[in-house]
Amino acid sequence: MDYYGPMVLSQRFRTAVLTTVFTAASHQGWAQPAGDPPPRDTPTVVSNPALDAELFYEIFLGELSSRTGDPGAGYALMLEAARRTGDGQLYQRAADIALQSRSGDYALAAAMAWKGVQPQSREANRYVLQILIALNRIGETPALLRQELAQSPARAKASTLAALPQMYGRASDKALAAKVVGEALVDEMTHPATGPIAWVSLGRVRLAAGDKAGALEAARNAQTLDDANEGAARLALELMDENTPGAEPLVVQALAKQPVPELRLAYARVLLGLQRFPDAARQLEAVTQTKPELAEPWLVLASLQFQDNRLPDAEKSLQRFIELTAAGEGQARERGLTQAYLLYAQVAEKKQDFAGAESWLARINNADEVFSAQSRRASLLARQGKVAQARALLRGLPGTSNDEKRMKLLAEVQLLREMKMYQDAYNVQVEVVALAPDETELIYDQAMLAEKAGKLDTMEQLLRQLIARQPQYHHAYNALGYSMAERGVQLEEAKQLILKALEYAPGDPFITDSLGWVEFRLGNKAEAKRHLETAYQTRPDAEIAAHLGEVLWSLGDQDGARKVWKEGQRLSPDNETLKETLKRLGVSL
Repeated sequence: MDYYGPMVLSQRFRTAVLTTVFTAASHQGWAQPAGDPPPRDTPTVVSNPALDAELFYEIFLGELSSRTGDPGAGYALMLEAARRTGDGQLYQRAADIALQSRSGDYALAAAMAWKGVQPQSREANRYVLQILIALNRIGETPALLRQELAQSPARAKASTLAALPQMYGRASDKALAAKVVGEALVDEMTHPATGPIAWVSLGRVRLAAGDKAGALEAARNAQTLDDANEGAARLALELMDENTPGAEPLVVQALAKQPVPELRLAYARVLLGLQRFPDAARQLEAVTQTKPELAEPWLVLASLQFQDNRLPDAEKSLQRFIELTAAGEGQARERGLTQAYLLYAQVAEKKQDFAGAESWLARINNADEVFSAQSRRASLLARQGKVAQARALLRGLPGTSNDEKRMKLLAEVQLLREMKMYQDAYNVQVEVVALAPDETELIYDQAMLAEKAGKLDTMEQLLRQLIARQPQYHHAYNALGYSMAERGVQLEEAKQLILKALEYAPGDPFITDSLGWVEFRLGNKAEAKRHLETAYQTRPDAEIAAHLGEVLWSLGDQDGARKVWKEGQRLSPDNETLKETLKRLGVSL
């Protein structure tokens, strides 16, 4: 039996109580009489023994109650002691007891009482401010926020400003939060030292409220005050990720003034997300030249070089990544090496070096990545004509839960897609949907495979079911409309379906591409050209390039068509739509 547990707990409790009491005592000045300080070992002398004993007992009972399951009584006793003494520590303790018991209104009452007694206390003001935000009473915070900014020391002002988006991020009315923060920051925005970070913080709050235009304005104002401001550039990157026009020039300008490798790497990540692979590759190449000791850019660059079929370059980048991570340790290193080995295996597979690919997969000893390694092995088998063995390998992977079964089946679907065995892929997808019959994305994938397998009636039935079940699911409208346009049937209905998709996803480049394509099928070539150019400018993509090139070709602009098709080939050399278009039109590039 452990005889020390209760003794240790009791000691901790006594320490907590004594700390609370004597901290309050020292703040009030009643723990030591006037005159010379006592010698170190002299006991503390209390000026009014009756009152001090009563106060000690009240605090003691407050702590005891709060720690033994009666936080209401503990709160009341501690707040009463705080009111009798006017001590900030006791008000804070009362508020903390209420917060720990999830009683926001009582915590606010204690904090407000504290601020009433000590109106210039920064700590009291912060408690009231943060509790009001937690209670979603945002409209009551402007004066408190202004006081917090005014009392923040100059050396800490930037940190205070930077914390505002996170502080107000919990607000349910984010538009009101943006208004409140904007009003509170008026003075800071014009100050040379705090202006840039103030504008960036406001921009982030506006972006959280969905005000992209306001966030972009804030980023521009921050950059006007400091043209190399990294915060403004990172806010612009977030706006780029949201497809906000006008954001990218801010990033480019910041990099021109101060080419920070980490910022350039972040820019490359956003470009990757936007599928602007050539632009991303250029940024990554710049990072690897200016700061070659950074490991991550080499791995990402290798994946782009592989995608672009630059296999020797991809191998060199992978080798450099492995060299840079050799001396490291930890999970991040293991994950990175696993990705490198998997990519090395894909390079070898593409070179028909199946033994080499297997040797790279054999290096993966990360238990979390066994599934990825086995999926790659299945691909190797399929590429060698051993599709049945590949499927058996995937089906034989460990896992009996529904999630594990689904993961294995989805890997099999992907394998069959790669082998263009669309009927088999469709059949397996039906099994996946049976495991989660209400999951929209899985049914959508089933519809797309039905189209690939030539089951057009099934595809249409599934997509119309999705539209009826989830009317705002824009992918279903777009897929059905595009399929009709591609087949040249029911073109007016196809156009209406695509326009409906754009209502739910305004500016989406792939839906805009569909609109351009249906206009082309309807014979509206000028309108088709306008939509397709907009889509391609927003998202350079091989399939959009195929459509735009064909429209330009039909308008007699063969040079323009070839230029766009060549760009599409660089983006995705194996894109089926582009290859089919060039073959049908008898064009060789």
